Amino acid sequence: MSKNFFSLALGIGSKNSRDEWLEVYYPSPILHPSSRLIEQVSAIVNYEKGNTAIEVTQEQLKQLAQSLTDDATELHVAFIEQLIDAKQPLVLTLLENDAAPSSTPEAYLKLHLLSHRLVKPHGTNLSGIFTLLPNVAWTNQGAIDLADLAESQLKARLTGQQLHVFSVDKFPKMTDYVVPKGVRIADTARVRLGAYLGEGTTVMHEGFVNFNAGTVGKSMVEGRISAGVIIGEASDLGGGCSTMGTLSGGNDIVIAIGEQCLIGANAGVGIPLGDRCTIEAGLYITAGAKVQVLDENNQPVKVVKARELAGQSDLLFRRNSLTGALECKTNRSAIALNEELHAHN
Repeated sequence: MSKNFFSLALGIGSKNSRDEWLEVYYPSPILHPSSRLIEQVSAIVNYEKGNTAIEVTQEQLKQLAQSLTDDATELHVAFIEQLIDAKQPLVLTLLENDAAPSSTPEAYLKLHLLSHRLVKPHGTNLSGIFTLLPNVAWTNQGAIDLADLAESQLKARLTGQQLHVFSVDKFPKMTDYVVPKGVRIADTARVRLGAYLGEGTTVMHEGFVNFNAGTVGKSMVEGRISAGVIIGEASDLGGGCSTMGTLSGGNDIVIAIGEQCLIGANAGVGIPLGDRCTIEAGLYITAGAKVQVLDENNQPVKVVKARELAGQSDLLFRRNSLTGALECKTNRSAIALNEELHAHN
C-alpha cells in the first residue's frame, strides 16, 4: 500500500428511512495513516484500493481492536472499543488519494479534515461536494431527512416532546462536530463544518465563516468570511464587513487577505490583499472599480482598476468624502489586535 495514503477515519453516522447517509461524525480523522494501519484495516474489511466508505459491523470492530492491541497506532483501541456498542450506523472511510469525494461519508471526512486543522482551505479537493450533501433538518434529536421530518415531529408530540428544527441546510454547524483548540465563537450557528479557525481566533456574534475558508492564525472576525477566503495572521474583519466568495456571481478570483489587515465595518473586499492593508468603513472594493492612486503628498498619480493592486501590501483604500472618488495610498501603520481578547481563548 502506498505510503502517501491520504486519509482514514472511523465515523458514527445517521441515515434516513431509505438507508441513505445523512451525515457522519468523525471524532479522530487521520491524515496520511501509516502503511501498517492500512494493511491491518484492509485485511478485516476486505479493502483493496481506491476511495470508499464501508459500513462496518461490531464483529469487524472487535477484530480490528484485537489486531491493533500490540501495535502503536494512530487508531486507538480504546476508541474502537467505544464504537462497538454504538446504536448508530458506523462507517470506515478510506481515501487513498485526494480525488473529488464520491459519497456523503467521503464529503464529511474532508470537511472534518479542514475543521480539525489537518488541511488548510484549498488543501483538499472538494469538487462536487454540494451534490453529495443532502439537505437536512438539523434538530435537537440529530439530523433528520426532510421526507421523514413530518413523521418525526408527530412522534415527538405524541410522546409529549417537541422536535426543535434549528436549521434546514446541507452543512451543519462546526461545533456539533469539532471545537478547535483556542477559539471563541459567540454564535456557533454562524460557523459551518469545514471552516478552518486558527488558534487565537475570535468570531463575534455577527461573524460568519463558511466551509473551505477561515483564519490561519489569531484574528478577530466580526464580518463574513465567504467560501474559499483565507484570512492572514492578526487581521481584523470589522462588524458587518464582507469578503467576496467564489460560489456565486461568476467570481473565480480566490480572495486572500494578508497579515495585520483591517477591513472596516460594513466594508467589502473583492480583490486579494497583501499585508498591512486597510479598507475604510463602508467601502466595498470590486475588481473592476477605478481607483485613484495617490503619492505621499496625496496628489493623484494614476487611475487603475482595483485588480491591478491585488496582492500588494501596505495599502490604504478610502473614499474621498468631497468627490466620491475611490483612492489608494501607502498605509504606513499596521493594525494591532487587542491582545487581551485573544490571549485567553
